[in-house]
Amino acid sequence: MKRQGLILGIILLAVITVIPSLIVIPFAEAATENGHINIEQSTEYVSTSGEGDEIIVNVLRDSTDTIETVPLEDYVALVVASEIPADFEMEALKAQALAARTYIVQRLIHGSDEEYHVTDTVDHQVFQSESELREAWGVNYSGNMGKINQAVQETSGEIITYDGNPITAAFFSTSNGYTENAEDYWQNEIPYLRSVSSPWDEQSPVYRDQEIFAYSEVLQLLGLSGHTFDVSNIVRTESNRIKELVINGETFSGREVREKLGLRSNDFSIEAESDHIIFKTNGYGHGVGMSQYGANGMAQSGNSYQEIVQHYYQDVQIESIESIL
Repeated sequence: MKRQGLILGIILLAVITVIPSLIVIPFAEAATENGHINIEQSTEYVSTSGEGDEIIVNVLRDSTDTIETVPLEDYVALVVASEIPADFEMEALKAQALAARTYIVQRLIHGSDEEYHVTDTVDHQVFQSESELREAWGVNYSGNMGKINQAVQETSGEIITYDGNPITAAFFSTSNGYTENAEDYWQNEIPYLRSVSSPWDEQSPVYRDQEIFAYSEVLQLLGLSGHTFDVSNIVRTESNRIKELVINGETFSGREVREKLGLRSNDFSIEAESDHIIFKTNGYGHGVGMSQYGANGMAQSGNSYQEIVQHYYQDVQIESIESIL
């Protein structure tokens, strides 16, 4: 009996020692593998997290002609950091985050024949990398980026829709006191891009500007001949920007003159002196959609980002990206 008891004790000891090892080792290997994968992912890109993290944006970097792959919410944060002053009010930053996210989601839905979804220039949305922002902001980087990441995280996954579809979320720096109807700057009428008042913009540091040109320079830039400069038949839009005018017998749109001369706005006046011409402008940008300085003024007045968005984009809704994608 004693010998049988001894044998049973040895067997029991073996079972106690071996079986836990058989159970633990596979899970330990799995944990090590998963942990290794997580470490590789985190060193590749640190995400700001959110509903759209797994959606990837391919950005064509203009300076290097290479494509950078960025998770959606990180792309939104870097666009906000590049497109709007970081010292703006939190609600204005949130409104900008919605505009930036909506813009890229619309492009992702419509697709592209190119390998990239957007460029990093004003042709789409300005985008700078973290290293570029660190260089630009210096010691202010952590504070600025922390604030912007908060705005992006607190609106994570939210986009602006009209009739169930992402809108063309146009935005610009500073209005002349009113935004512009879409058809008055572009060709098509868009129901949610209507002219609205924006009185807060007068506080913008770029609200007024002037450019001085020699006669010959203006004529050359506009493709006109002769030595005189005669302006007539000025027609203005609902927002008081120049829709059309005649210069030396040739008709131009206000947008054409603005772009050819590099003016800040197509709300301009013209003063012809004896040896030069002065163009005085109100506002900065095309004027369609959300005014960034107007949004900041609304935020300073106590408006939420939802109220800002619904003021500058008429009859829109704020929805989750999950309802669209």
